[in-house]
Order: sequence, then C-alpha cells, then structure tokens
Amino acid sequence: WPTLPVPSNWTMHGYDRPHYTNVQMPFDLAPPNVPDDNPTGLYRRTFELPAGWDSRRVVLNVGGAESVLYVWLNGQAVGMGKDSRLPHEFDLTPFLKAGENLLCCAVVKWSDATFIEDQDQWWMGGIHREVFLYATTKTYIADVFALATPDEGFQDGALSVTTKLGFSGPPINGWSVQTQLFDLEGRALLDEPLLDRVRADNRRHNPYRGPLSQVTQTARVAAPLLWSSEAPNLYTVVVSLISSEGDVVESTSCRVGFRRIEMGDRALLINGKAVMIRGVNRHEHDPVTGKVISRESMIVDIKLMKQFNINAVRASHYPNAEAWYDLCDEYGLYVIDETNLESHAFLHTMCRDPRYLSQFVERGSRMVERDKNHACIIAWSLGNESGYGPNHDAMAGVIRALDPSRPLHYEGATWVWNEVYTPIPKGLLEDPISRSGMRASDMICPMYPPIDSLVAWAQADDPGDRRPMILCEYSHAMGNSNGSLSDYWAAFEAHPGLQGGFMWEWCDHGLTQHTADGRAYFAYGGDFGDTPNDLNFCCDGIVGADRVPHPGLWELKTLVQPVGVRWIEAATGQIEVLNKRDFADLSDLSGTWALEVDGEVAAHGELPSLTTLPGAVSVVRLPLPRPIVFEGQEAFLMVRFALAGDAGYAPAGHEVAWSQLPVSLPTKPKARAKPVSVMPLTLKRNGERAVVTGRDFELSFSADSGMEQMTRGNHLVIILGPQLQIWRGATDNDGIKGMPRQAEKALTKWLEAGLDQMTVGRGRLETSQEDGQVTVHLRQVGSCGAAEHAVIFDHTYVISGDGRVQVDCTFYVDSVLSDLPRLGVTLTLADEFEGLEWFGRGPLESYSDRKHAAWVGKFAGTVSDQYVPYAMPQEHGNKTDLRWIELRSPDLAVRFSPSALCEGSASRFAPQDLFAAKHTTDLAPRKEVRVNLDVAQRGLGTASCGPDILEQYRVGAGTYRLAFDIDVLGA
Repeated sequence: WPTLPVPSNWTMHGYDRPHYTNVQMPFDLAPPNVPDDNPTGLYRRTFELPAGWDSRRVVLNVGGAESVLYVWLNGQAVGMGKDSRLPHEFDLTPFLKAGENLLCCAVVKWSDATFIEDQDQWWMGGIHREVFLYATTKTYIADVFALATPDEGFQDGALSVTTKLGFSGPPINGWSVQTQLFDLEGRALLDEPLLDRVRADNRRHNPYRGPLSQVTQTARVAAPLLWSSEAPNLYTVVVSLISSEGDVVESTSCRVGFRRIEMGDRALLINGKAVMIRGVNRHEHDPVTGKVISRESMIVDIKLMKQFNINAVRASHYPNAEAWYDLCDEYGLYVIDETNLESHAFLHTMCRDPRYLSQFVERGSRMVERDKNHACIIAWSLGNESGYGPNHDAMAGVIRALDPSRPLHYEGATWVWNEVYTPIPKGLLEDPISRSGMRASDMICPMYPPIDSLVAWAQADDPGDRRPMILCEYSHAMGNSNGSLSDYWAAFEAHPGLQGGFMWEWCDHGLTQHTADGRAYFAYGGDFGDTPNDLNFCCDGIVGADRVPHPGLWELKTLVQPVGVRWIEAATGQIEVLNKRDFADLSDLSGTWALEVDGEVAAHGELPSLTTLPGAVSVVRLPLPRPIVFEGQEAFLMVRFALAGDAGYAPAGHEVAWSQLPVSLPTKPKARAKPVSVMPLTLKRNGERAVVTGRDFELSFSADSGMEQMTRGNHLVIILGPQLQIWRGATDNDGIKGMPRQAEKALTKWLEAGLDQMTVGRGRLETSQEDGQVTVHLRQVGSCGAAEHAVIFDHTYVISGDGRVQVDCTFYVDSVLSDLPRLGVTLTLADEFEGLEWFGRGPLESYSDRKHAAWVGKFAGTVSDQYVPYAMPQEHGNKTDLRWIELRSPDLAVRFSPSALCEGSASRFAPQDLFAAKHTTDLAPRKEVRVNLDVAQRGLGTASCGPDILEQYRVGAGTYRLAFDIDVLGA
C-alpha cells in the first residue's frame, strides 16, 4: 500500500495515465458498456473517533471521485455513488466501532456514467476533492434554503428560509428552528429571531397542512444593500436547532445576497437591469495537480477575472468545488451553474434513453440542492452538448419546482433557432414548444455563431419568442486567437436582445512535463501515449495553464471596460465620460490624461473626481495646449482610469479602463524624406551581381536575392535583404497541426496550394546611377503548386550617399490565391540586433482583427521579448499600424520606416520553425534576427472552433505596394 495524497488524481502520480479526448470517447464501445481493462484505485486508512462522537451521527463526505465510488467501513459495504463532480455522503453510524476503524474506498475509472461525463477535458481517475467526517446529533438540520429577494421597487427586501430536519430514528415532535439575519458587520437585523416549531410526527399531523419535518420562516428586511457583481454585499443567515428543553443543539449558517433574477422582454434582468454578460467558461484545471484545485488557485482565477473586467463565469461543464461559489459570492461574479452532464459522442442517444433518465434528473436536482443558497448563481444549466430529449425536460421540471427563483439555461434545446446549427432530427420534436426548447431553456444560448446570424436574429425580433440571446460559448481562445472579438462586441452593444456571452475558455489544459534536460513544457493529448486523442484542442484558454494572460484577454478587458470616453470637441478640450456600469458610480476610480504628439507626451494632468451614475455621462474640459498640433503632426489623447483605493481583487492604482482618442490626423501626409548625397557612391557590376559602396557602408545585390548584405563600417547589419514572404507559422485557427486534414480549414488549402514551398526564381538585375544615387531593380516570380506565377515580386532600391536605402516593393498576386497567410517581406539582421523599438500599436502583439487592446505609441523591448509561448508554437508577435520599427545593437540602430501604415514584427524564429514545432521546447532561437514587414497579415478569427475570419481581414489576389526606408544610425 504506497501512500497517495487525497485529494489527488492517481494519473498525476505515476499510476495509469491522463487521457484527452474532446467529442470521441476514449474507447470504442456503446453505452453502457465499458472496457474490461478498467483502472481501479483502492484506498484505505484508519481513524479513531474524536472524543464525544460516540453517541452522535457520523457522516463521511467525499467531495468528488472519478468516476464510480464504493465505500466500506470495517469490512461492511456502506454505499456507492456515480457523479464525479458532486459530493457523496454516507452515514457511517451503523458501521462504527470503538477504537480504530478501517475506511476503504474503491474508485473505478470507467462506468455507465462515463458516457454522460464526456466533457472536453482530461480523463483522469481518483478522489480529486476533499474528504472529511462530520458529526451531528440524532436529530439534525438536514437542509436550509434561504432566499433573499428585494421587492419590486428594490427598496426593501424579503427573507424566506426553509429548514428541513433529519432524524436518525423515527421523526418526533418537540423541535424548533430559530433563524436570525446578520449584516456585514455582524449586527443582528431582526428585532427578534424567527422561532417556529416543526411538525414531524405524522400520527398527529393533518396531511393538508403542508409537509412534515420542515418549516418556512419569512421576514421583511428594511433597505438591504443589494448584491451584484459590482457590489457583492452579503448577509449571513444563522439557523439553530432548538430541543424541546430549549437547548441549542446545532447551528449552521450561510451567506445570502439580496438580488432578483428574472426574465424581461428579450433580457435577463438582474436587479431590474439587463446586465451585459461579460463572461468566460471555466474548467477546473491545474497543470500540476490536474483536477485538484486549491482555494488559493481559485482566488488567483477570480482576481484575474475581476482585474480583466469579467463579470460572469459558466461552470463548464459540471458543478465546481463548493469553495468556488463562496468566493464568487464574496468577490462578485455571476455564475451559470451547470449539471455534470455531457454525452457528446452519443449526442441524440442518451437524452432519450430511459435507462439514463434517473441519472439526468438526479444530477440536476443534486446540483440545485447543494448550491441553491449562493447569490452568485443566476441560472441553472442542464448540462452541455447532450442533444435534447425527454430526459432534459424531466430534469428541467424538477429544477423549476425546486427553485423557481432562477431561470434555466441549455444550449442543446435551442439548436433550432437558426439554420446555422445542426437541426434536431426531424420528427423527434414536433410540437412548437419542444422545438423552441422553451421547456428546457429560458434563454437562447448558442455556441460559436457567426456575427451576421446574430444580427439577423436580433433584427428579426420574433414576437413569439421574447427570450434574450446569451452566447454560452464564443470566440474560441485556442492559441493565437480571438479575432473579431471586437466585431462581436459591436453587435452586442448595437442590437437589443443580444446580451453578451461566455468566451471559450478560461485556461489552457496543458499538463506540466519536463524534457530529459529539465526544460518544462505543457503536454496535451497524445503526449502520454493516450489514444485516441484530440491533440492540443485542450489548450484553448485565454490564459495559459499557468494563468499567464494571453493577448486575447487584454483584448477582452479593453472591449468590456466599464468606462467610455469620447470627444465633444477637441478644439476646446471637452470630453464626455460614460459610466457603462449597471449599479455603481465612478467614485472609486481616479483618472489621468496625457496628450501625445508624434509619440511624445506634450501635456498631461489628472481628471477631477467623478461620481457619474450608472449609464450617465459627465463632461470634462481638459487644459490642452494651443495649438494642439502643428501641420503634419499626429496627436492622440490618452485617458486612463485606475482604482483610487484598494479593492478586494486588486490594489489601488490597478488600471480599470483606458481610451485613446485621435486629436487630429496630420493635416498633410508626411512626405518621404529625400535622399541626401553626402559622399559619392561607387557601383560595381559583375554579371548578375552588383556592389554599391559609400563612405562607410556597402550593399551587395544579386539576381537571385536582391539585396544580400549591408555593412556599416566594420559592422554587418543586414545579412539578407527583403525577401518575398507569404507564409506564417500556422495558428490553431488556420488549422490544427497534426490533426487529419480538415478540408474547410485555411491551412489545408495553403498546403494543397504549396504555399509553404513557394520558390522565388532568379530575376534580371537592373542598375543605374545618376544624381549621386544608385538605383537597383529586380523582378522575381514566386511559384507554387497552385500557380507558376503565383506572386510577381518587383523590388526597387534607391541608395543615397548618406547610406539611406529607399525600398519600393510591388506584389502582383495571382487570382488563384484568394486567401494568403500574409503578404510582405522578411529581412535577416545580424545576431547583435536584439534591442527593439517601434512606433505603432503596442505593447502587445496585435492583428487586423484583434488590435483594440493595443494603443498607438512608442514602445521598447527586446526581440526575444516578443515571443509568446503558446502551447503549440505558432505565429505571434505581430505589430499593426506601424509608423516605424527599429532594431538596435550596442553600436548601431537600423530603422525601417514605411511610407504608409503597415504590419511587422521581429523574431528569432522563422515561420518554418514555428510550423515544425509541436511544443515550446522544440524551438531553438536562431542566432540571426528576422524583421518582417507586411502589407497585411491574415486576421486570426476563431476557426479552430467557430467562424473563420471576416472577409475584410483576408489577404487575396490583387496588386499591393509596400514602400519603406532603411536608415542605419549610431546607437
């Protein structure tokens, strides 16, 4: 009997192995059959009862075990349970003995329940939540359901507390229940505690007077503070059990929040407001412990969510550990609590299989019974990706009866809302109510809908269905992703009925592993010899498995920030500050402003204190200098808001929101600087090669490559000049490397067209010299499998005596290439050019369809800093709206200045390096530095699971121009 920590997954401790699948089952059998080779863990330990427990009822609580749990005490069978994500309780009292007791548990990995726990996550094994014993008297408090609800005018509140008693023996009368409510400071709010006797003995009970062994107590509460994500005000209900002698034999408590959840006209209302859901989905995952989640880890998640302006979380796809809901109550997050139910591989089967009816109903009802007192829970979900059938309707009916105070959510019941989704097979649901899913879902909650279909739904404004649309999953955050998140939010904010949604998902599910030489990386499906598997589809979080935010999270934070700023009139310095909160004013924030002209701060100051009410605006006049800009200058106003004092989720100074407003565009475009001839140039031709020499620099050219080398003094600056580049290290949204070719994915089409193998032929080198300048021109043809003349690449170089090189590139893209990864050039610089500065959007990477979190400014760092370690290496580090980008060595700086805004990046990895790598540890930085300048790069989209990029973010056939200057400066 080796020692294993509890809670733990045995798969994380060298027994069995983790196994990752998404839709497909890990074994090829039909329900309810499971493999004979079925990993089983046997646990045992001894314990002695504490003093004073001899005459009490003793209960074992096992918080969660995957998948089937059996319990024995002192060799006698006690019971079993089959829900991996809810606690199982066992009354041990009849099996206890004096002195030492032997507790034994068996956990079996595969069972008939496995088919309805087919969630997109790792298959593990073991007791993964805490285990404990507790003791009660023979008569005990079995359940408390506390409802704290504001009145219709949200002035006063009503408290309703239903308490149920349990009896180890026959129910007896003589017991009373006492209830008191305490405020945030611990003061009792009821003048006298509520005290009521409980009828329990049915021999003297009128059956028409109500249920036995329970009592409901009510009280009016004057002007309670309401609970919301912005102001999570909590009160404490204390319930005591009083014996017939008047003794308090047991007390329990729970925290409650006064808040009202109801359905309005195409709106989910929280305290009367149609709150926009700025949510994420969250699996329970730790890269080291698997499904064992500590309270400290939960707090890290919640604080991060709050710091990034997230207000809601869907418990995908099962009830979370109980501490999670306590923390969401305390910090303020709206939660959709979800039944532990997914039958993805048998989508339309289990939901209408009568053998599974009781499991559907029991899982949903047990979730409600455990979690019903939490203010944070705003809806109950019937599960995930399990089709829709009578088993769901049965569960929905039970939940509605148990808790009428909350609406229901279930995506599978609303598939028929739009033809975009796979329809429920014809004939299964014929009556209108069933086909609309109204029995099972009070909201339309699709997954990954295209934006145009959302807008079409909102504009249709169906008078027969007044439910709101809240996306249960969208913007799949796999790798370098979340393209068009801004387009989704533009639709949400523009169209009534669209009420936000939950991004997929919070964190990558990578598991920490190490190479033979000790380097850490995140493993995914297949890395443990687990077959079948779905590779890195488990790495689809907006933060890494280590909770390091991905750039997409910054994009979300910016789009959903609670403060907006816009110009009233730039000339007078008047701005309008909009409070986008639902319940709180802006008095907890402090604001600053800065005027930046051509990337430099010209003026700055603080905003006055604002008490702007929710939904209201305040007008602020800023003391901007006059004139604000001169001809040809570019200016922006940056306004930032931060916490004025400490908050539970972040310290004072934490930035909550920012807005960058253009003051004016240049009155005239900046003219391209004229070359300066400070010294004569020498041009030497040798067949298809040419060398241009100046006072302290030299450039060489060839008909094969164009510019091949640039030196300044005795320093090698550019190893290889602008080379045609159309390839990128494919993102997961382009197509998932290693998975069988997906015909609809961009990557498949690119590979079939041979874009990764494009060859650029030798051109004809043309040179001329006049007016102290040398001009070099070359036309090359890029060929691939799709076309012999796929891209014609014209590049011209004008070299002046001061060493400046003016580059003019023209690209003629053949009509067969309608969707390129990118279009531009790449230059190779010497190893020592590690320093990086740029004037454009930053400091984060940005792309054409994901750049709202990046503002225009001057930024500095290193080339190595630009690497973003996505679990599956891929394209990263791009900069948009570049004015210039500069690489620096200890002695020199080389600046690339485009004549029009372009995209670009600097890296020590070539696209081929990224495309070949399967893990971060497969990458070895190159010695040389690669600078990429692109006319455009394809957007990101979310096609790994969801819509591909919108048309305006594609790079297709046509003629494109990219012109830029190369200047080498002293460091």
